[in-house]
Amino acid sequence: MADELALSTLLLGAATTIVEAIHEGTARRGFADLRPTHGFVFARLAPDGATVSEIAEHLGVTKQAASQLVEELVGKGYVERHRHPTDARAKVVVLTRHGWACTRAADEAATEAVASWIDVLGQERVSALANDLRLVAGRGRLRPAVW
Repeated sequence: MADELALSTLLLGAATTIVEAIHEGTARRGFADLRPTHGFVFARLAPDGATVSEIAEHLGVTKQAASQLVEELVGKGYVERHRHPTDARAKVVVLTRHGWACTRAADEAATEAVASWIDVLGQERVSALANDLRLVAGRGRLRPAVW
């Protein structure tokens, strides 16, 4: 039981480290007006966009909370709303050019974060870790960390 608890704690710590590294890396690249939660919205929007309801479900929050996040991102120029192709009542939220630039910056920051693990563990161990996690990690939705 102790090993299982330690592992879950370490995995949560590793996830937090990655989220923080991505957040800091995107800020260094000129996207300092975002919070880590915004990154989880971006992850749901890429590549085809999503409705506010889908964003809410992805984040595990209310539609009102998701609407507030979308409104913030619209105001900052990262996303825009488009007419839904099949539902006249709904809007699809999509990344703007600025949003895609931020997404690329986040990918670069994530790559840097994992590269620092390679410096410590070596490429072979990091590759083995990635392969092991593929076996046990579900393909579920990403959720924001509690800050």
